[in-house]
Amino acid sequence: MWRALVFLALLAVAAYGAVWIADHPGTVTVVWNGYEIGMSLAIALTGVLVAAIVLGLIWAVVTGVIGLPASISRSTRERRRNKGLASLSRGMIAVGSGDPLAARRHAGDAERLLGSQPLTLLLKAQAAQISGDRDAAEQAFKRMADDPETRVLGLRGLFVEARRREDEGAARAYASEAARLAPSVTWANEAVLEAQCADGEWSAATETVERRAALGLMDKHAARRQRAVLLTAAAQRHEAGEPDTATEQALKAVKLAPDLVPAAVIAGRLLARRNDLRKAAKIIEAAWKATPHPELAKVYLNLRTGDSARDRLARAENLAKLSSWEPESRLVIAQAATEAKDFGRAREALAPLTDDRPTARVCRMMARIEAAEHGAESGRSREWLARAARAPRDPAWVADGIISERWAPVSPVSGRLDAFVWKTPPEILAGPEDDDAPVPASAEPSAPVAIPTTPVPARVTTDSPAPSTPGFLQTGAGTPSVPPTPAPVNGPTGPSSATQAAAADRPRRIA
Repeated sequence: MWRALVFLALLAVAAYGAVWIADHPGTVTVVWNGYEIGMSLAIALTGVLVAAIVLGLIWAVVTGVIGLPASISRSTRERRRNKGLASLSRGMIAVGSGDPLAARRHAGDAERLLGSQPLTLLLKAQAAQISGDRDAAEQAFKRMADDPETRVLGLRGLFVEARRREDEGAARAYASEAARLAPSVTWANEAVLEAQCADGEWSAATETVERRAALGLMDKHAARRQRAVLLTAAAQRHEAGEPDTATEQALKAVKLAPDLVPAAVIAGRLLARRNDLRKAAKIIEAAWKATPHPELAKVYLNLRTGDSARDRLARAENLAKLSSWEPESRLVIAQAATEAKDFGRAREALAPLTDDRPTARVCRMMARIEAAEHGAESGRSREWLARAARAPRDPAWVADGIISERWAPVSPVSGRLDAFVWKTPPEILAGPEDDDAPVPASAEPSAPVAIPTTPVPARVTTDSPAPSTPGFLQTGAGTPSVPPTPAPVNGPTGPSSATQAAAADRPRRIA
């Protein structure tokens, strides 16, 4: 539309000029070297126009001939570049589809056509990775690390290669350098944090978490939780030798995460030693409302060392009211009532838990009540102990398929911070109900559940999915494979006491 209007406007201007020249005739005289040439104005203008066109054509031919070599070279470079980009695209597709031969071929073509560009080095490294050529991949990543534009990318590739060959020292060095060059890089910060936690450098790990939170790399609530976990780990270390430092760290952790059970346990225990019973009780009660835990109850019931068994029973009743009579509260009352020789109250507290599939701790507690009242060799005590061997599991600290009797700040499998969760582990198949195998009467309520005699292989479950995409960008190790856990050897009447004692002292994997 606009082009048509412009063309019509120019045509109108030309017509107006032609009419103006026709209405104003004149003569143009040219005198040169003794000659005089006269012509009309219209012919003179036409001659000038023709001469300009001829000169333009001559200039175009001359410049075209002069610039022909450069044009040919430019066209050749453009074709090479297009071919290189096509090889680069095909190589990336081959890497994604897991075709090592095609990936290496296209990577070589891309490097030959494009040179040592960042993308060609990346393609070459990934092609070497899926081909299993670790040396070539590492060389490519080193070349990338030497270039300021791709230094962080090369460091990540070197970090992953070091992890694959289990060179933790080199992996930590690469991650630290990447975190120094680019503080906002997530993988480097996570690797540095993991290394600091593995070495027990809790203060440095806390600084790393605070830096990540300041850069906006993690949620503020998650940062507060991780800081609380790290402070709790530091308090654990200092509790025996430096109780004042441990108390300060535990109180900071409680302030950041009041529901963190280990922090509340350490704070309550240390405050009780200082005879600050009111503050200790307040901390324990706040944590108990969020997560009823046997360690919290143990500290709470023993805040005053001179309390009688009746005093501890009264404290247990208070915990039950705070938690709306959770199962853990009933177990605490039963234990305190047994120590106070109030066996009727102990049975009354456990009655709602024994109706439908009582857990192992409930069965052992009932056995303890019967043994305390009627003797360790009584039939009821032996019956409850036999049921405990096949009862459902009680809550425990679980992280990455590992069951632990004690909390730890990091997972022993993945090194993940704040991985342990207090929950009921997945159950395994129980033995037949009519197999009333006796269990030694010396078993304590806190002992782990004996492994049933079911010939079903154990299986580890994890919460983190395994990576499915090839390439060095994947740093996860996937789901670990663990050999099946053998069942304990049983005698004619049930599992042996030696087997149960060994099972009580080692962490267990979730079956």
